[in-house]
Amino acid sequence: MAMASRLLANPFAAPPSLNSVTSRRRRRSCVVLRNPSPRCAMDASYGDNNLRSAPKFPRMRVWDPYKRLGISPDASEEEIWGSRNFLLQQYAGHERSEESIEAAFENILINSYVKRKKTKFNLKTRLKKKVEESPSWVKNLLDFVELPPTVIILRRLFLFGFMAAWSIMNSADGGPAFQVAVSLAACIYFLNDKTKSLARASIIGFGALVGGWICGSVFVPMIPTVLLRPTWTLELLTSLVAYTFLFLACTFLK
Repeated sequence: MAMASRLLANPFAAPPSLNSVTSRRRRRSCVVLRNPSPRCAMDASYGDNNLRSAPKFPRMRVWDPYKRLGISPDASEEEIWGSRNFLLQQYAGHERSEESIEAAFENILINSYVKRKKTKFNLKTRLKKKVEESPSWVKNLLDFVELPPTVIILRRLFLFGFMAAWSIMNSADGGPAFQVAVSLAACIYFLNDKTKSLARASIIGFGALVGGWICGSVFVPMIPTVLLRPTWTLELLTSLVAYTFLFLACTFLK
């Protein structure tokens, strides 16, 4: 409208150029952009104040992770977790403080894992060293012992445990002679499978049976009769000891 009134008042005047009109519009837009709304300014100032009000962890530059968390190197796992959770709650909102606390906590966990691994390794080394420094007869004795897989141990334990339970259930009917014979045959079979020598397997099997029977005959009478049932005879209890010796012989001897 302003442009039209100017043209009517002075028809011979040159109309304003398109560039000048465009430049004026740009100036107005720049003025509008340079004056943000009061609401945005308040939001920005509120965010800055919130960041400034977050407490800062004072031990961020402490190198020792235990000192950074405020605990001793001998602290328990509960104390480590408690210190970490307390500090995270106290300095929540400050990103660098939270990262420093988490980094110290992770370093402590890694150090504890490495210490456990070294302890296990040192224990194996010490045992091996003691075996090497032991007398010759101890070394020769240990040469006859082996540790089979857990599956084999459990299977043979189940077999001889079944024989023991069978003997106890049939204690009123008769003696455990049949169960003892089956257990001895199983022991010789397992030993022959390892040693590939039936003679050696038979010697070890009969030796385990005789040793178990002698130990049972000596120690079973020392058990108070109050703890035993009336149907549990000396023969039955001695056979239980013999099952234990047969299990140990066919499982851990070679």
